[in-house]
Amino acid sequence: MLIYVYNSNDNERWYKKENVIAGKKIYLENCISCHKINAQGISKWKKINKNGHYPPPPLNGSAHSWHHSLVSLKNIISDGGKSYDGLMPSFKNTLNENEIKNVISYFQSFWNNEIYNLWQKNEK
Repeated sequence: MLIYVYNSNDNERWYKKENVIAGKKIYLENCISCHKINAQGISKWKKINKNGHYPPPPLNGSAHSWHHSLVSLKNIISDGGKSYDGLMPSFKNTLNENEIKNVISYFQSFWNNEIYNLWQKNEK
């Protein structure tokens, strides 16, 4: 079961509830197989696997995704994970810019306010 966390302070976030709902659908179609249910990723995401690559990290605020700007997150989704020594495919031919923003809003909806606020500070 996928949980959607809609924080009471979401009105202070860059996205709206509608973005998260649209992003959930995109996430289920494109991201869940690697980044798992509720964007929890792989627990040992910091350790290079036997194939010499990093596994999919959590996107739920418990890993490093909040260290990346919105532009950087969009670029990673669009261009894939090769520059980060990962195997994430490029989605530039699959998702448009609005769909990418919606999927980011979906996984950011799992971020608690403390993590989101830290990210937002770096965004300014």
